This record gives sequence, C-alpha cells and structure tokens, in this order.
Amino acid sequence: MSKQFLLFVFMLVAFGAVSQTRSEIIQQRIELISEQLETEELDLTNLLEQLNYYYDNPINLNNTNFEELEALQLLTDVQINDVLLHVKQHGRFISKYELQALRYWDLQTIDLVLPFIRVDDKLDQLHVSLKEALKYGNFELFLRYQRTPQHKKGYDEVSDSIRETSSTYYYGNPDRYYSRFRFSYRTNLSIGVTAEKDPGEQFFKGTQKGFDFYSAHAFYQGGKYLKAVALGDYQVQIGQALNFWSGYAFGKTADVSNIKKNAQPLRPYTSVDENRFMRGAAADLAYKNFGLTVFGSVKNVDASIIEDSLSDDLEFVSTIDLTGFHRTYREIAKKDLLQEQIAGANLRYKVRSLSLGVAGVHQGYDKAYSKTMQIYNQFDFRGTKTFSLSGDYSYVWKNINLFGEVSRSSHSKDYAFLQGLIIAIDSKATLSVLYRNYGRAYQTFYNNAFAEGSLTQNEKGLYFGLRTKLSSSWTFSSYMDFFQAPWLKYQVDAPTIGHEFLGQLSYKPNKQMEFYARYRQQLRQKNSRNADEFVTAVEDVYQRNYRINFSYQVSEAIQIKSRLEYVTINRPSNDPEQGMIFTQDVLIRPKSAPFDLALRYALFDTDSYDTRIYTFETNALYVFSVPAYYYQGSRAYFTLRTTMFRKVDLWVRYGVFIYSNRTSLSSGGEEIQGNSKGDITLQLRVKF
Repeated sequence: MSKQFLLFVFMLVAFGAVSQTRSEIIQQRIELISEQLETEELDLTNLLEQLNYYYDNPINLNNTNFEELEALQLLTDVQINDVLLHVKQHGRFISKYELQALRYWDLQTIDLVLPFIRVDDKLDQLHVSLKEALKYGNFELFLRYQRTPQHKKGYDEVSDSIRETSSTYYYGNPDRYYSRFRFSYRTNLSIGVTAEKDPGEQFFKGTQKGFDFYSAHAFYQGGKYLKAVALGDYQVQIGQALNFWSGYAFGKTADVSNIKKNAQPLRPYTSVDENRFMRGAAADLAYKNFGLTVFGSVKNVDASIIEDSLSDDLEFVSTIDLTGFHRTYREIAKKDLLQEQIAGANLRYKVRSLSLGVAGVHQGYDKAYSKTMQIYNQFDFRGTKTFSLSGDYSYVWKNINLFGEVSRSSHSKDYAFLQGLIIAIDSKATLSVLYRNYGRAYQTFYNNAFAEGSLTQNEKGLYFGLRTKLSSSWTFSSYMDFFQAPWLKYQVDAPTIGHEFLGQLSYKPNKQMEFYARYRQQLRQKNSRNADEFVTAVEDVYQRNYRINFSYQVSEAIQIKSRLEYVTINRPSNDPEQGMIFTQDVLIRPKSAPFDLALRYALFDTDSYDTRIYTFETNALYVFSVPAYYYQGSRAYFTLRTTMFRKVDLWVRYGVFIYSNRTSLSSGGEEIQGNSKGDITLQLRVKF
C-alpha cells in the first residue's frame, strides 16, 4: 500500500464541519488527552460524566459560581471571571447571545460552551438537603460485554503444571464483563457499585468469587458547611497536581489555555482503573472564605514480595504492579500483597480573584518498598512512609491569571516547583507561559502535573503557547516547549535535553465546515542503538507529525470526517522511518429516529511500531478507544446506538484490523495466529 495512494484517496473526498454536538465536544477533549498520553488504556469516566451531566442539566449563568463553571473544564479563569463580573456589574443575562459582548469570549468559546449553559430567571438551589436528593434521584444500570473473537495463545488448553509455572497462559476466559449500578441526583448525591472482569481473569471460579475488581461509593455534596462527604472510593485533586492528584489531567495540547489544572477537591470514583483512587472516607468543609478537605484511604495494591534471607519474618517489596491484571499464575500471586495507607488535608482560602492552598499528604506501606538499585533510580523513594507538603495559589487580575505550586517530599527533602501565566490579550488572542523545575529526588505516588515525561520528577522546562484569532474564519494555535532531564532516566544513560513545537491552523468559515492542518516536531534524546557493552552514547531522535483534518455536515443527519496523518522518525543509529494513516468517518444521527450510527474505514502503513499513530475511535458510552495503528493494513468499525422505550439504550460495536504484512500478531499470551484482530462491544443502559 503506497503512501501516494493514500494521499490520492484523501484528495478525492469532499469535506467540511458542523456545529458542535455533545459527542463532538466530548470527543475533542478525549482526543486532546489521548494525543498527550499516547496510550490505548484510557479511562476518562469522571470527565465524561461531568460533561454529560451539564449537557442534560445546563448551568444557569444567572445563578452560578466560579467552582461550577470551573468544573466544565472548558473555560479559563479569566473567562469565568469575565462572565461573573458581567452579571455583577450589568445584572442578569437576558439571552445567551449577550455572551458575544464579553471581552474575553470569542465565538469559538461560545460555540463550545453553549450546549452546557442556559440563561433564565429561575434561581437554582445551591444547597440541597439529603432528603430532597433521595426523593428526586434517578437509578442507572450498565451492563457491558467485550471480546476479541480471534483465539489468543494465552487461552490454549495446557496442563495445570504448565499454567502454574508460566506467565503466558491465562486461567480465565477471553471475555471482559462490566456492570455498574448507580443512584444519583444532579451532582449532589451519588451512590453506586461498579464491577469488572478483565479478559483472562477468572469469573466465579478458582481464586475469584465473582468479579476481579469491585468499586463502591457514597457521595453527597450540597451543604453550606459540610460541602461534600465521600465514603468508599473517591478522588482527591490538589493545586496543580504536583503533590496529589488522582485521575487524568490535561497537559500539552493544541488548546494552549489548558496548561492550568482546575482541581475538584473531592469527587466520587466511578471508573475501573484499579489503582488511581482512594478507598476510605473524606470530607470537604467550608466556613466563609475557607475550605478544608480531609481524607484517609487504606487499600491493597499488587506487588512482588521478597523475603529477607536473614530473617523469616522480614519481607520487602521489589516492585508495585499497576496493570490491574490477574490472569496468569504470577499475576495472581502478586494480588493485594501490599497495603497502602494515605492520609491528608488540603486547606484553601479564596476571596474574590485570589485563591491560596496548603496541603500535606502522608503515604505509607505495611512492608518496606525497596526497588532494585540502578544508577538512574538511586534517588527514588525506598522505605515504608513518606510525607509531602505543598502550597499553591491562583490569582486573576483583569486579563491575567497567575498560578503556581511548590511541593516537597520528606524522604528526599527535594522540591518540585511550577509557575504559570495565562494572558487573555483580548477575545482574539491568548498567551500561556509555564516554567517547571522538578528535582531528581522529588517523588510522590499520586501526581499528574504538567510535564514532558510520565513522572513529575527530574525535569526542567519552559513552555510558551499562543492562540490567536486571525479573522472570523481563521485561528492559529501553537506552542514551544523546551525541557531537560538533569539526571539519567530509564534506558537513557545521560542527562538529556529536548524540545517540542506544535503549530495548528484552523479554518471554520461557518457552522457547516471546518478544516485544520497541524505540524508537530519532537526532539527527545535516547540511548543509541549502536551502543557497545562499555559506552552508551545518547543521540537525538526527531519525530515529526503532519496532519490534515476535515469534516463536513452533508445534511442535518449525516456528517463525514476525514483525516490524513504522516509521521517520520530520524535517528543516527537507525534508518529513517515513516508512517501514514488515512481515516474516513461517517456519522449518522437522524433526529426523528431512535438511533445513531458511526462508521469508519482506515488505511495505514508504518515502517514499525515506533511510527505508530494513535487515533480516537467512537465507542459505547464510557468506553474509551484510542488504539495504535501500526504496520500495514486496514481498519473498519461500526458503532450503533439505539434507544428503546426512552429509558433503555443499547450499543453494538464491531471493529477489525486486517494486516497485509503480518501472519501473526502480538506476542506471549496475546499472540494471535493470523492477520486479523477484531473487537466486539455490547452495552446496555437502563434508566429508571
């Protein structure tokens, strides 16, 4: 499959865009995160729930506050201040169209937010009693089934003796089961239970007396002094995510205003990530301008335990396993062997445009954590307990938002520091600047701060971002990020430097058509592949991505989207590599019919896994699909959603990869003999 052929196919298609619907806005946010994380394992249930809720229950701009608008995660602090100041100075909004008069709101922002806001004179209750919430709440039941129909090696029939000594063969069946039962009232009350079994795990068999993973929560917010309380599983977010942050957060994206994190102090946990959550109890208290979140958590995590040869009673942990899989004998043997204990408090003060916070978090284990000592990780945490202390602030003055956080970890006495600036020059331009300095020995286990790497550690960097409205139809967004690692990293045997540039030009002449072209260049230094056994040289690795994206609203019910992306990787120790993908999507959403349908056909051709390209795919509600396209072949899928009796939704999805240059796929227990790999999803939602 030639890349010239892909380009020819792309040029034959007619394109354009459409005013944004609920699914499009949510898809945009998920795509932004997935492009940053570049991972197929993505769970953004909490973010999706928030946007879905405000779509069904729009925020009344005449009766809202900073925290509620912040929870949308679609507006900057300057824009939030702009709308609140307008109400204070000029009185209530009469129409949504008055938003065009706001100084720092452009038409793109208004179009993005419109589905989630309303304007009327009704005063919503900010403080809701528990009795009222119980009386007017709703029940929701999810049942989901997923499977890869092709046979994988891990499910071969082998003897028990082989299965007990191998890391290849699975004990369970290849099905993934998911169920969730939840009672909720607005954002004030949530009580629910979630259960999941991953493919390969046992189900009501052997070591599993049911599902492999259970999560339960009871959450209430709406009081004046007791703003929120959580029992069971929950999430905590503090400051700019240097010290403590459970859940995902935005980083470097084409939306340059997203460099600032908007922490939600306390939220119920409804996802199935088996690690990044708290299990215990928490409360968010308020008095006048002060807020205090206190939380405690005790849960078991997977780990590899080693016994001390000098003492029969002494054990220590060599690795902590965060995969959440319990399929093989070795994975099952690691399950729940380490107890994690967390306790913390976050004191906040907010007056007008200034907010200040200070937080302390203790984390401990019931066994000593002592990972294998390597040169690159010699400063990492080892022991049974650590304490982190942080302070954060945010200040909005006219069109300027200053924010930052500093944090210190006790086990190393090292610091991490972050300082950001967002300037809304006017409604047509936004400038973002962020500097960070994370010590090589700084480490907390729950953080998600702005960073080039996956860890908030061993990094210095300076980021500049600019978004400008060139005309009513043209917008240009760009950022430059310069970073360095002062110390060694995993598989990088020297201090390194790097940079990342992105430029995106968007054209949207009307609500029926949109186009954007994007260029991204990344320089990362890595170990040379020509290294000998004595000296490992570090070399420059350049990756360049080129993307053209179009969408077009053919009619009220039909939309088409097309994308062409090309990637190159150049490094001295390897031949130049390249890859390309073309995707064509058709979305059918007839308003008069109780169904919608998403179709995709894709062609891809990459030289290796290194030149893989991640692309977001439509899936069932709360199922996040961002697969990596690599090697040579095609991909097709359909996702059908139909509504029955107004209270029942059914999703049916089938997709398949067909590779033209492979006779087997993956390796180990995931190995498939053949050139195709499919995926099936069935999901039922019942509301009552």
